[in-house]
Amino acid sequence: MSWDFFVPVCVGDLVKTGGINQYVVQDVVYPKQIQSHLKSFKSALRSQGPSCILEHFDTGYSVLQHSNAVDLSIKEDTLELLIQVVSGLSVALPALLISTNLSAADRKEQLNAVKMGVFLLCKLTEVLESDSCRQSIVTAPGKAGKKGKAGEGLAQWDSERETVLQALVQLLQLDIRALWSLSLVEEEFISCVTCCCYKLLENPTISHVKSKPTRDAVIHLLGLLIKKYNHLLGASVKVIQLLQHFEQLSSVCAQAVSVWSTEYGVRAIIGEVIREIGQKSSEELAREGSGVKAFSSFLSELSSLVPELIIPNISFLITHLEGESNNMRVAVCEVLGDILVRVLCGDGLDEAGKADRDRFFDTLQEHLHDTHSHVRARVLQVYTRIVNSKALPLCRYSEVMGLAVGRLMDKSINVVKSAIQLLAAFIAHNPYSCKLSSADLKNPLEKETTKLKELKEKLEGKAPVAVIRASELWDAMEPELLTTARAVLEPTSAEQEDMGAEEEKEVVEQELEEAQDDRATAVQIAQLLRVNKYRHAVRLCIKAHGRFPQSEMFSKLDDLTPETVMEALALLFKGPDEDSGELSQNLPPTPQKEVEEEDSELKKQEMLVQYLKDTQSFALQVERSISVINTMLYCKTTSVVQEAVQFCVTVCEFSVANSLSGVRRMLPLVWSTDATIKDAVVQAYRRLYLNPQGDSTRAKANTLVDSLSELMVDASLGTIQCLEEIVQEFFGSSSSLQSTVVQVLWERFTGKRETSPLHRRAAVILLGMAARAEREVVLSNVETFCNVALGEKVAEDFLLARDVVITISSITDHVRQSKNAPFRLSHNHQLFTCLTKAIAEGVVKEDPHWQSFMEQAVRLLYFLAESPDHLCSLLLQQSTQLLLDQVAKTAEATKETVQSQGGSQDSQDSTEQGLQIVSLAQLLSLCGCVAFWQVSHLEGSVSAELRRRRRETEEREEKEKRPSKSKLAANDSAVEEELGLIGATAEDTEAELIRKICETELLAEENILFCFLPLLVKVCSSPGRYSHPQLTTAACLALSQFMMISPSVCDEHTRLLFTVLERSPLPVVRANAIIALGDLIVRFPNILEPWTQNLYARLSDQVPSVRQTAVTVLTQLVLKDVLKVKGQVGEVAVLLIDPEPHITSLALNFFNELASKDNAIYNLLPDIISRLSDPERGMSAEDFNVIMKQLFSYITKERQTESLVEKLCQRFRTAKTERQWCDLAVSLSLLSMCERGLKRLQECWECYSDKLTEPGVYQPLLSITAKLRRGAKPQLKTQVEDFEKRLTAVHTRGLENVESPEMEEGGSTENTVSHTPQPARGRGRSILSRLDDSFVTPKASRKSKKPVITFSSEEEEEEEEEDAVMAESETPRVTTPISRMSRRTRLRH
Repeated sequence: MSWDFFVPVCVGDLVKTGGINQYVVQDVVYPKQIQSHLKSFKSALRSQGPSCILEHFDTGYSVLQHSNAVDLSIKEDTLELLIQVVSGLSVALPALLISTNLSAADRKEQLNAVKMGVFLLCKLTEVLESDSCRQSIVTAPGKAGKKGKAGEGLAQWDSERETVLQALVQLLQLDIRALWSLSLVEEEFISCVTCCCYKLLENPTISHVKSKPTRDAVIHLLGLLIKKYNHLLGASVKVIQLLQHFEQLSSVCAQAVSVWSTEYGVRAIIGEVIREIGQKSSEELAREGSGVKAFSSFLSELSSLVPELIIPNISFLITHLEGESNNMRVAVCEVLGDILVRVLCGDGLDEAGKADRDRFFDTLQEHLHDTHSHVRARVLQVYTRIVNSKALPLCRYSEVMGLAVGRLMDKSINVVKSAIQLLAAFIAHNPYSCKLSSADLKNPLEKETTKLKELKEKLEGKAPVAVIRASELWDAMEPELLTTARAVLEPTSAEQEDMGAEEEKEVVEQELEEAQDDRATAVQIAQLLRVNKYRHAVRLCIKAHGRFPQSEMFSKLDDLTPETVMEALALLFKGPDEDSGELSQNLPPTPQKEVEEEDSELKKQEMLVQYLKDTQSFALQVERSISVINTMLYCKTTSVVQEAVQFCVTVCEFSVANSLSGVRRMLPLVWSTDATIKDAVVQAYRRLYLNPQGDSTRAKANTLVDSLSELMVDASLGTIQCLEEIVQEFFGSSSSLQSTVVQVLWERFTGKRETSPLHRRAAVILLGMAARAEREVVLSNVETFCNVALGEKVAEDFLLARDVVITISSITDHVRQSKNAPFRLSHNHQLFTCLTKAIAEGVVKEDPHWQSFMEQAVRLLYFLAESPDHLCSLLLQQSTQLLLDQVAKTAEATKETVQSQGGSQDSQDSTEQGLQIVSLAQLLSLCGCVAFWQVSHLEGSVSAELRRRRRETEEREEKEKRPSKSKLAANDSAVEEELGLIGATAEDTEAELIRKICETELLAEENILFCFLPLLVKVCSSPGRYSHPQLTTAACLALSQFMMISPSVCDEHTRLLFTVLERSPLPVVRANAIIALGDLIVRFPNILEPWTQNLYARLSDQVPSVRQTAVTVLTQLVLKDVLKVKGQVGEVAVLLIDPEPHITSLALNFFNELASKDNAIYNLLPDIISRLSDPERGMSAEDFNVIMKQLFSYITKERQTESLVEKLCQRFRTAKTERQWCDLAVSLSLLSMCERGLKRLQECWECYSDKLTEPGVYQPLLSITAKLRRGAKPQLKTQVEDFEKRLTAVHTRGLENVESPEMEEGGSTENTVSHTPQPARGRGRSILSRLDDSFVTPKASRKSKKPVITFSSEEEEEEEEEDAVMAESETPRVTTPISRMSRRTRLRH
């Protein structure tokens, strides 16, 4: 073979004349002839094998050249032939490559065949891939079933791609480099294969699950090229290019780099890619199409796959933390998180690893305060992953948790959500005890700290002694001691005759006899060695072995040599090794051991104190986070509320201290209008309380009842109602658990199971919830209720009796709203007998809980009893008689005592008199309650029963007198109209009947209620005589309930009730009066409307509870359109700065709700500003700013802003004091100013220009220009700058010294209007203006009416009322609002 095949850069280069011996395509077959040539190609492949490509290359090249013209079937046939060629080469080449006698011609032939086959296969694959992508774009997804033949062929391309890649992998796995000269594979050949691979990776669906085989094959083929064919640099560059242009390839590229670095061992590829990314500048990444999102996703994905391989190259990425791209900062932080979780974790790190870990944690903590919210949120998520993996060092828990609590105040919703998730992870994986609160940990910490201090003082009190280790002393004495041992064991003749030695032997024998045991002997030997008596110690050691042969301390002397003696002495002097634990217990203590023990105890105590400190710090952070997150349960953002609910569940599941506060606080969210929030709360309570754990149904029922009872302890009525909404569904089920729970509740109530009083009451309430789902639960056990809680022992626990009454109320029609005949019990039923007896006897007893029991009992009488008015009449008579009997009995006893003793007992008399006053107060409360429920019974139950009976009568009459069909059809419309009129007339008649009964019969002389009204009036109108707090409170409340009966009673006693409201010294009386008046305004609005000013006055009451009640009642009245919104709302605005946070939140809620009404706050703002800036009020400027900032936040419309600018500017003309000018200027600066607002501000220049010399006016107006300049367009910015220059000029030089720019410009808007020059106010008035006064039009006389700028809110205000007093002349008579002059106008005149 005389030619060589060179892989061309471009396919068309093969038809051009090449170099010497370079292959050139000779015959490019026409498309119509390709089919016949392919048949020849196929025949040759069968006969000659893969080498036939050398002869039929032109046929394959022709298919490439005419790829757009030939049919798809021809391309597929060609592809199949080429796959067979490449596969055949991969089968034939191994034998040739290992052959030693391969000639140069054969090598060239095989090389040309390989290059030709691979070239054609790769190029044809690229063509088919392009056709497939083009077809997928052109063909709509919904028309996939109508594809033609081409579409069907391309649908098989996914499986054929895998075959192509497998063939290439099989070939390139061989060591085909031997076919090239010097084993240098040409770059063009490698590029041909890699281009095909990268073309396949550019497919939009390559990252889908269905493309996983193709994706894996491409990655492995590229890995082979990188490892064996020097494609490392090209691969790294191509990865960067793919990321820049194809964002969806980030995960694919990360997977590829991971496989190349691990399975193929090419770790350098990670360094190359990361270096390329790290060298990207901020300017590059900021450009559109820079691939910054793909880079960040790639780094995050790669770090999750091979975090350990990124550490050596992390320095290239750290630089991006200082860049402007927030996506890159997020990616780097996630890389650091993966490294910390999977590599730099655990206790086995070396010093370098610990240093890197600390450095990475410091970096992450810095970016918790990143300028971009996305970065802050992702860093918090990284920390959550770290905490969940238990990779956060203990020393950083408190610091990181404090930062997370701080992020709860972040402005970004995503950051807040991530912070809540992190705090939940801290609690779920904390190493401390969450069950203890910081208060519980305080005493143990103080105790252990004191103990640590004592230990330190004890050690410091000892004189410092240089402690030399026993091993060091032994090393020093060992040479001399060895010589001595040898001398003792091998004595010379001179030593044997030595008399001193004999005496020493006798001393040794005597000491040995005196020794009690081997331990004492060992101590003595050690002491001899310390004082350098070596010979004596050696002799004693040898003798001791004979005396104590079984001792382990001398066991080494069985073989008596100098070496064994030294070992025994070393054991006695230095102590044993670590392994010989049993022997060490018998050896004597050394000074070194004592010091080490003291140091060890000190270290243990220091560790204990530090642990307690960390635990307390953690508990404080948990408590702080719980308090903050509990407030987020009512956030406006649904997702934040969901996270807060989930956090509360987590906290409760881990039994964290104070965890029930959040669980209770989120309970009212079951009434949320947002279905997502409501579902989250319901699911949370089901998870916490309604899915108990236990081995049996009984155990589960006990657990469920215990948890629900714990939740109800000290729960408010609102909490119980919310919980009922959740629990009712559970009791509605018919499961075995439900029936077992009901059984457990009855056992607790009846006392069969010993239970605390609180849990007993909780069981009663839960039974009431069960009764709402199934009435028989309570109805069949009413007798049990009467015997256990309402019988003779009712006075022992009125709270339990009250809860029993509430539970029984759950079976009434009032709860069920049934349309059938009302369900009522006979008036002589045992239940009513017990109730009336308990109420009557309780009147003459002093029990703080009788009042609440009485109210619920009377309510139940009217809901459930037949003829409740008769029962209550008898009840009042019985109670009154018991009170009169008590008074008579007390008077008789007092008279007898005085006669017998001849003296007076003041203390006893006062006690009895106090009891009588309390009894009278309770009787008045009872009569007021009866009056209220009597009216409610008439307007509710009686009226409903009348309607029901009327409907039944009409239906019965209609059935009896049903006309014929023809007649009914003819008069259909007339009958319907007549029936409608009849129904309306009947309803009016019934309502009139009820009103007449209330007006004439309830307080008639023959009715017992008539007797109490004069008494109530007398008590309320004589506070000096009846000064007992409980009596006054009961009388005022009962009077208000009597006033609900009829308009005449209300009108007659309104003046008295308002007098009580304003003059009573008791806060509880004033608060009750406010609530009662709120109800009366709803019932009789025309009567109470003139008195509303007095009601608003209570907003400034000295007592916080009264202010809170007033703002609550007024909020309900205003938002329900019962009261007309007027200028008095300014008094509510003052509560925005109330010292009590709860009152402030109520006022804020008032304005939030009011803002939902169209233009309500906008209409009120000018008048509110006038009221608050009134000099007589004396409000500080700081408080005024706080209030106005909140109110102006509701002004969001440009038209409203524009109008307010004009109104506020006009107010400068009527404002008299500098403080009022400043308040108006501040109000203007708080508006969200727009271009139209600036224009209106400029038009009103003359209103405020003469006030600009005041800094309090100039500075707020200057701040408006600063706000407008931000992000303004060039034209607007120019106007703002001109206006700012004008403001500054007038402020610095005065209005009269500055020529108005408008006067110089022709055609100005201001020039078209003639203005009368006005003298400047204040200090800036010039002499010239005073001299020119004679040339100015004279002012109007004082008799003429001066025009005053007014607003709609002012025109509708009423005349201010004085406090309500008893004088008849001061009672308001006109109910229709009238126009009046403002306070400012009156002062002026």
